[in-house]
This record gives sequence, C-alpha cells and structure tokens, in this order.
Amino acid sequence: MRDFLKVYGPIVLLIVAGFVLTFRFVQPLPPSTIRMAAGAAGGAYAAAAQRYREILARDGITLEIVETKGAVENLKLLAAKDGGIDVALVQGGIGTAEAPEAIVSVASIFFEPIWVFVRGQRPTWRVAELVGRRIAIGPEGSGTRTAALQLLAANAIDSRNADLREIGGADAAAALREGSIDAAFFVSAKPSEAMLSLLRVPNVALLNFERAEAYREHFPFLSSVSVAAGSISLREDLPRRDVTLLAPAAAMLVRDDLHSALVRLLSSTVAEAHGGRQKFSPPGAFPSARHLDFPLHDVAKRYLESGPSFLYRYLPFIVAIWIERLFILIVPLLTLLLPLLRIGPPIYEWQVKRKIYRWYKQLRRIEADASAATDGEARAKLARELDDIDARIRQVSVPLSHMGSLYHLRLHLQFVRNELL
Repeated sequence: MRDFLKVYGPIVLLIVAGFVLTFRFVQPLPPSTIRMAAGAAGGAYAAAAQRYREILARDGITLEIVETKGAVENLKLLAAKDGGIDVALVQGGIGTAEAPEAIVSVASIFFEPIWVFVRGQRPTWRVAELVGRRIAIGPEGSGTRTAALQLLAANAIDSRNADLREIGGADAAAALREGSIDAAFFVSAKPSEAMLSLLRVPNVALLNFERAEAYREHFPFLSSVSVAAGSISLREDLPRRDVTLLAPAAAMLVRDDLHSALVRLLSSTVAEAHGGRQKFSPPGAFPSARHLDFPLHDVAKRYLESGPSFLYRYLPFIVAIWIERLFILIVPLLTLLLPLLRIGPPIYEWQVKRKIYRWYKQLRRIEADASAATDGEARAKLARELDDIDARIRQVSVPLSHMGSLYHLRLHLQFVRNELL
C-alpha cells in the first residue's frame, strides 16, 4: 500500500489540482431571476414580456418585468451598472455611437411601424407640411419621441417652427380627436384601440410615407411596411387605401456580462415567441440578426445561424447546463488523467522492483570479495553480511505478482552463500 500511495498519491493530487484549476474557468450556474425593462403597460413590449415570462417559467427562470416610459428609458436602465436591469426591449434607431460597449443584442424581434395621424381635410399629407403645426411627439423617455424628432428634423421641423408636445398614447389620440393638436406620432407594433379609432374620424388621415426609400437612405435602421386597404377592418374598409409606413425593428438587448446560458435561453425564447407570422412580416423573418444598432452576442449569433445545440434541443435547460459544465471539466481532466495513468503502472512496477534489485549490488560485491578472500576470518565476515542481508530481505513486502522476483533473490543469495562456503 505504501508503494501504491507513493506512486498514485501524487497522481491523484495532480488530478485534483487540475480539477480545481479547471473549475475556476467554469461559469457558475445562471441566476434563477432576471429583470427586464419592458416599456409602458398595455404596449407591444409589455405583451411580449408577458409571453417571455411564460416561456422562461417552463425552465425555472423567473422574469421580473419593470414598467418604464419606453425604449429610451429601457436603454438607459440597461446601460447603468446600478440600473438593476439584465434585459431590455429597445426600438431601432435609439442606439447611438456613444452607446455603452457593455450592451449587446440578442436579436431583432418585430417591426414597430411609425403611425402619423394628421388632422385636416386633405387626404394626403407629407411630414414636411407639418411645419407650424401642433404635434404630439410622445413623452420623454419613449421611442416614439425619438423617432418623431428624427423624422421631423429630416424635414427641417423642430421646436422653433412647430409646437411640439410631449404627449402620447391615448392622451395624444384624444387631443387629436378634440382638435387641440394637429398631428400625432405613434410607434407601435400593435395599434391600440385609441389609435385605430382615429381612422374613423372623418377629418383625420393616416400619413402615407410615399418617399419611404428616401427616408431609408437617411435612416438605414428603418424599413418600409404596408398596411393594406381594409386590413384593419373589412366591414368599415379601414384604412380606405393602401398605406406605406416606416418601421424600425424592436430588439432584445442584454448586458455583455449576462450568463451565456441565459443568452442562449433568451435566444430560444424569442424564437418561440416571434418565429411565426407577424402582422408586418412573413413567417421566419424574426428573430433576426438584421436591423440591429448594437453588436450581436456571440452565443445569440450561433443560435441564429445554427439553432439550439443538441443538449439544449432535447434536454431540460438545467440538465443541459450541468452536462455542459461536466464536459468542460472532463475534457481537460482526461487530457491530464490519461497520460498520468499511463505512466503510473510503469512507475509502480519500478518502485516495487527497486526494493528487490537494490540487493543485487551487494550480492555482486560479496561474490567478488569471496573470490579474493584467502582466510577463514574474511569468509566468516562475508557470511555474516549475507546473514544480515537475508534477514533484511525477509522483511521486504511486495505484491503477490512480484513474489517470484523476491524468491529468485533469495535463491541467488543462497547461491552466493554456497560459493562462499
């Protein structure tokens, strides 16, 4: 046992040290709770967040939904280290060159058309004709406000030549019906009843972006989508003509330090939630690696290109994580373990045989001295040495597999004794 421990004890210690070193590079288990900034209640972001919550709950992940004023506030909360937000839904075009590098994209998830309703007797309007008008551009912190200011600025309209009012949603729709404002901007993938009611107001028109391609030249993050005549209500024939709208794409953003397993799970979540047919896009258009203001997370990129890995496709989320962690630990350990176990048996063999072969050096010396001994006293001294060696050999303990070598040693000792006598 002592010989065994001398050889395999250091090997076990090396393997344990390799395990500890490898474990330091293995990510801890992902947290069971994440927080998402999801905009105002009743909007498309809030509806999407509720869907995500249901999907994530199946894998034991709790999604806490944080209500905000809109996409701009979502981005600010996500960018702040102390914002307490892990995930945010953000409108395309919100990100800028000064945006924090710590933010990355999971995917773009759906189009959010820009709806511009204008009060007046004319059936067609252009944004440039809103100069001098009272315009609802959405509240501070909303994506609507950002999009409205961008489009108005492209048409040389700002607070100096128009009355820009920071109201949105139902308030803006009510103000437009009452006539206290002349135009209202909305950004929504899911038009509210308040918005759709404006289509029934006789002197309110939905602006048609006839120069959509020109806007896309100025704002590459925009796409053009169509609202077919009668698609909102066939009975009422709403809208009464085909309308082209400009649409940024909403994206799911995360901090780059979010656990990679959660990024993978969020990728599969948006694929389940948005992979089918949507109101303004065909099946399979989303989730997408296009229409993004922020770089795509590496894990999300692999998911969008190749889909879920074998483990995550067929196993529960937590089981797949444990197996993945086990692989990370086993591969380097096997790299260390196999060579060590291969050299272990030869070292052990040498360690045992060394206990036997070390006596042959003394036997060879005694044999040589016996040949040169000329008197009885010298031979008697050599005989005593042989007796001492014999006594010590009898104390040697070796495994049964090496007992033959030990008995050979004792036979050879007797052979030298016979020559001496």
